[in-house]
Amino acid sequence: MRVLLLLLFAALPAQAQERPELRLTLVLFAGGAWPENEAVAAAQEAVRILGQCGVTAGSMDIVRADVEPGFRLFQTPRSRALARKLRLRKPAIFFVDGTLQRPAYDAEAIGRGNSASRPELAGTVWIVRDARDPAIALAHELAHVLMDSGEHSEEPGNLMRDETAPQNTRLSDAQCARLRETAIEQGLLEHSGR
Repeated sequence: MRVLLLLLFAALPAQAQERPELRLTLVLFAGGAWPENEAVAAAQEAVRILGQCGVTAGSMDIVRADVEPGFRLFQTPRSRALARKLRLRKPAIFFVDGTLQRPAYDAEAIGRGNSASRPELAGTVWIVRDARDPAIALAHELAHVLMDSGEHSEEPGNLMRDETAPQNTRLSDAQCARLRETAIEQGLLEHSGR
């Protein structure tokens, strides 16, 4: 039985065997509160957490934006203008100093499903400097974007619980399937060699 399963897997098309790549754009601000090494480390750990869904780390492009201080804070009108001007590859993570949104969250994800009134922000995550557990918060928000869903889970230890915490890093098989399928369909995950 074991040999048969291995032979069936070997017969799959090469593309089906590849792990899709998560290529991120990281936006850091000149004079901003996030040190580059901490932002990169949080993004790398977030991708590692999402690796349980069969995705692999692709390139991380770093964009250094030299903007007026007001743009270093997440606020829909300003952030829309910034995203429109930068026109970045998505998913894009903006490492902001803080937020002016109310209610104020440590991080906010904007997928296609919640971007009708702000389409420039689709495929982005905005994370504030003082976010608790930044890598886990970032993985949580990236999962929202990749699944194009604002749903949370009550399952103990699940990454998609309302509150991020070090013990909440697991995703279910169904969540992983949705993440891969939706993100590939929306062009947020790519097969290597594309």
